[in-house]
Amino acid sequence: MAKTETLSVDGRTQRQFTPSHKLSDEERAEILAIANSDEFKDCTPHQIVPILAERGQYIASESSFYRVLREANQLSHRHTSRTPSSRSQPKALTATSPNQIYTWDITYLATQVKGQFFYLYLFMDIFSRKIVGWQVYQEESSQYAADVITDICQRECIQREQVVLHSDNGSPMKGATMLATLQKLGVATSLSRPAVSNDNPYSESLFRTLKYTPKYPSQPFETIAAAREWVAGFVDWYNHQHRHSGIQFVTPAQRHEAKDQAILIQRKAVYEAAKAQNPKRWSQHTRNWDWQSDVCLNPDKPNDSRSVNKPNIIH
Repeated sequence: MAKTETLSVDGRTQRQFTPSHKLSDEERAEILAIANSDEFKDCTPHQIVPILAERGQYIASESSFYRVLREANQLSHRHTSRTPSSRSQPKALTATSPNQIYTWDITYLATQVKGQFFYLYLFMDIFSRKIVGWQVYQEESSQYAADVITDICQRECIQREQVVLHSDNGSPMKGATMLATLQKLGVATSLSRPAVSNDNPYSESLFRTLKYTPKYPSQPFETIAAAREWVAGFVDWYNHQHRHSGIQFVTPAQRHEAKDQAILIQRKAVYEAAKAQNPKRWSQHTRNWDWQSDVCLNPDKPNDSRSVNKPNIIH
């Protein structure tokens, strides 16, 4: 009679390890409840977490938010954003505070008449990302652009030789009326290379945010008044509610008004306190909430022959 052999089992394959700092079911439920709330249902975790930290709340890290949403199949398509589809580079400029470098451009707004558009003029401060001026007109015009920049300079109390205004090479940007107005105001000009949109990245990024925000109208604008009303609402949201990824997720208005440093210090304190309470959840340092001291427009590349010169810092 054959002997029955007893096979030994490798205990390592049956070992189950649960980290002591694993999120509880209640914590996971709280994360999902917050992410699916009316306030945050269109936001990604990298927008949600900074807002909570600003309010003095720490629920979980950004990576934990992503992991819980991924496991719940709620991570993809949280909003309507779409995937983005050898001339010499302009002079590099660097801003160290608001009202030093502005960038502007014009974009089309569809009307109910096919082939006809309204034209949105948008001016942004690259340091704070704040929209400092805008208007919707029925045509592209150097005169209209001059009117908007004049209003901005008066409202922001801009002095002569304080601001550099960057734009592309469109006719409204280089029109005689606009150039004469800039000279009168003492505003220096900076132009992109012809047919190169990457030289005006801040305006291009702003237009993308505007066109793909969940609240962008699904139907063309019926009247110019309707277009202006919608843009006014967007500008208010963008300046005062939108946490911008390029400036450590503070709002443009907070940075423009020099309130961002205090907010970032508060967020850092919240994270340090959370780490002290449960240190096992951090393998290294807490999230970087350092203040961004300067913003560059078209910085030199390391292998660029011009990089031997430092960017022109506007003080």
